[in-house]
Amino acid sequence: MQTPVIPTTVAEGLKAEQDLLASVCAGEAEFGLLLWRPTDRALVMPRRMSRLAGFDQATEALANSGWPILLRESGGEPVPQSHATVNIALVYAQPRGDNDRDRIENAYNRLCQPICDVLMALGGDASLGEVEGAFCDGRFNVNLDGRKMVGTAQRWRQSQGGQRPVVLAHGALLLDNERVDMVAAVNLFNQICEQPQRVLADSHVALHEAFPAPDVLEQLAGRYRKILDAL
Repeated sequence: MQTPVIPTTVAEGLKAEQDLLASVCAGEAEFGLLLWRPTDRALVMPRRMSRLAGFDQATEALANSGWPILLRESGGEPVPQSHATVNIALVYAQPRGDNDRDRIENAYNRLCQPICDVLMALGGDASLGEVEGAFCDGRFNVNLDGRKMVGTAQRWRQSQGGQRPVVLAHGALLLDNERVDMVAAVNLFNQICEQPQRVLADSHVALHEAFPAPDVLEQLAGRYRKILDAL
């Protein structure tokens, strides 16, 4: 069964992820897989960043440049979202075989390993780790040939009745090349809010820059369904 990539606004995509998380927490669904692709642009960042000096000025400047700011519940740093990205959301209750100590790393591995496997099957050099000059950098970036292709994040909530915690594991995959505009948006925000980081277009790579791979999203969806069915 094919898992379609849903076209939606960034705001509605983020809401759909939270709705899926709430549904699994409430016991209405055992698990969920959501793939969505923005129909608009936004610079998405943690809610805590709204407290930065210069945030209101940055909000106006980014909106004027075509990158309105949206706030998300997970952590990290500013992430540009546009039609060039595809978002992957896995939601499931912590398996009974996972101990609390390793649950975060296990969730990242379930999200990242299928992407690495597909990239390596295509002939790419896939890895996990930080990349100098990447926006929202982290040790669970999925990298292609040493450049960041996928950013990842998690959010955990307690299920109804407190039986098992539920995770939303999210990946934002750069599908098409919009690196220059994306980096400019992040750097404009950081400059206005007096944040020291400056990011580089060449630290990122889009999947379609390396491989046409027209069915890669279907391949990924199939791998994720197998993982979820086995939990």
